[in-house]
Amino acid sequence: MYQWSQLNQAQQQGILERPVQGQSAQLERQVAAIIEQVRSQGDAAVLELTAKYDGVELDSLRYPSAAIKARAAQLDGATKAAIDTAYATIKTFHQAQQPQPISIETAPGVVCQQKFHPLDAVGLYIPGGTAVLPSTALMLGVPAQLAGCQRKVLVSPPDAEGQLAPAICYVASLCEIDEVYLCGGAQAIAALAYGTDSIAPVLKIFGPGNSYVTAAKQFVAQDPAGCAIDMPAGPSELLVIADESARPAYVAADLLSQAEHGSDSQVILVSPSATLVEQVAQQVEQQLAELPRRGIAAQALQASALIVTDDLAQALAISQSYAPEHLSVQLDDAEQVLPQLTTAGSIFVGHYTPESGGDYATGTNHVLPTYGFARNHNSLGLLDFYRRYTVQKASREGLEGLAAAIINLAETESLRAHARAVSIRLEDSL
Repeated sequence: MYQWSQLNQAQQQGILERPVQGQSAQLERQVAAIIEQVRSQGDAAVLELTAKYDGVELDSLRYPSAAIKARAAQLDGATKAAIDTAYATIKTFHQAQQPQPISIETAPGVVCQQKFHPLDAVGLYIPGGTAVLPSTALMLGVPAQLAGCQRKVLVSPPDAEGQLAPAICYVASLCEIDEVYLCGGAQAIAALAYGTDSIAPVLKIFGPGNSYVTAAKQFVAQDPAGCAIDMPAGPSELLVIADESARPAYVAADLLSQAEHGSDSQVILVSPSATLVEQVAQQVEQQLAELPRRGIAAQALQASALIVTDDLAQALAISQSYAPEHLSVQLDDAEQVLPQLTTAGSIFVGHYTPESGGDYATGTNHVLPTYGFARNHNSLGLLDFYRRYTVQKASREGLEGLAAAIINLAETESLRAHARAVSIRLEDSL
């Protein structure tokens, strides 16, 4: 537990530093080497790296449609019903985000339009490893389906038997995804971006992952030969703002719900109530002992913090500075402080809005910016699966009306050919 005002600036920054930021240089070198190996060796490299990191020897990367169908059929009824419920709420929320084209006459005889076209090929990265995540498949598959993307390419690490979980396969079927490959990590990102013998490259990669996946996504996004990405979405993080009105057990449960994601997750509580912070610490210890993934959560807690602030205003300021992926506001008057909380991937308001609701079935997307990128990146939405472009058309009279302005500005910038492209048209006889 930390008393925020008793710390110097360096100590405060250290507490809020993400766990993986200190090892970024080494991580980037490892990721660059993996990407180069995939680019030069294609499928062979991905298969070799899958054996190395996932411990599975595969003959091919493609997961056959028949296997997807067969595995989906093995899913139990209760889980199918849960997925169906989540599919419905996510579809409802994202359907409402459908973009509307614009057509407007900006000047007499000049019409400008804004249009949208779905991305033709998208890569959907579904993390694997220590947990099966059909929820992430829904968060990516539903908007890709609604947008009408022609190729929806799902990649996910195989299990020990070289298979995908029935829940993932069921979501793939719901979202009409029939191009599925068994691979994960930085090698899967490289395969999606540059293509291999069996995987054609995509235009944009979506989905969260560990620090290696995030670094690989940023690498390919900066490479002109690579592809676009949705955002830097890495290890999970949660910041909770709470006061004496909060229930310690609820706060602790929320903190642990994110800590159990992975050892590189980070959770933070900020509160003006020292009593609450102490009670939450006790609840975390009690609830942690009961978790099947307590080992993972315990590691994440080592890079986490419980912070006592002077007042609520200081707590809000810490949140704004940290820019969390998930922000839980557990106050009786939580709605009143929302205008002051603008740098977060997704905000959960009040005592009865657990972060896990957004992870699964409230309808909002759980693919969110991490590492503080919530300051300038959006949460994932339907528009991310479209390309926006503009169209303009001018009649001769419309061009005449704007000619003086265009020519003057072109000549001001010493771009004579720009000016001539206008004047030559007006000199031409009808």
